[in-house]
Amino acid sequence: MPRAVTLIRSAALSDVAEYAYAATAPAESRLIFLAGACPLNDDGSTAAVGDYAGQALKAVENMEVALRAAGASLQDVISTRVLVASSRQEDLVKAWEVVRDSFGEHDVPSTLMGVTVLGYADQLVEIEAVAAVLDA
Repeated sequence: MPRAVTLIRSAALSDVAEYAYAATAPAESRLIFLAGACPLNDDGSTAAVGDYAGQALKAVENMEVALRAAGASLQDVISTRVLVASSRQEDLVKAWEVVRDSFGEHDVPSTLMGVTVLGYADQLVEIEAVAAVLDA
């Protein structure tokens, strides 16, 4: 199945970033705007309390469920924003490494941000995403 998302890299920008700097989707693609994926269990409790990497993994898993419901997968994501409730760079990196590894070769443009607080009790990570698909 052809993909709508084209990742864009530039030799004029640093290759230190672990993601493409931009992405496009054709006009005929259907955009999917996901609510922030939270690290919540089925019963509504927060998963992996106190564990940045564990919460990032659960948030990715929940994002994959939402994507499937919309007829998409991680390979259809065109951008992400990873929110981490911490002012410590090492905490942000712990969450980012899980997100980065989950996407594999599909290294979408991403923003990693430290924030003061997130919406659920004990929540440390949230991932926003936009996806694009070509419907047959």
